[in-house]
Amino acid sequence: MPKSKVRKKTAYTPPADRRTPVKVAAAGPSPLPYKIVMFGLMLLGLAWLVVNYLAGDKIPFMLELGNWNFAIGFALMISGLLMTMKWR
Repeated sequence: MPKSKVRKKTAYTPPADRRTPVKVAAAGPSPLPYKIVMFGLMLLGLAWLVVNYLAGDKIPFMLELGNWNFAIGFALMISGLLMTMKWR
């Protein structure tokens, strides 16, 4: 069986006049208040859950919230974790 001939193709290069340079701003580190809020939310959510477990039945407003205390604690922690995606 004869082998087929291999055609050599030249590499495609786009025309130089169609390329527009794009300047990208260098992103610096996150400011200190952003880090404080981020870690503060995570710690506040953790503290909310710990207080709920240890003394939730002795605190009147936490007793009224019932199982919503878990939603509040986890929402605080998740919002802090979501902030880590923008942390530089």
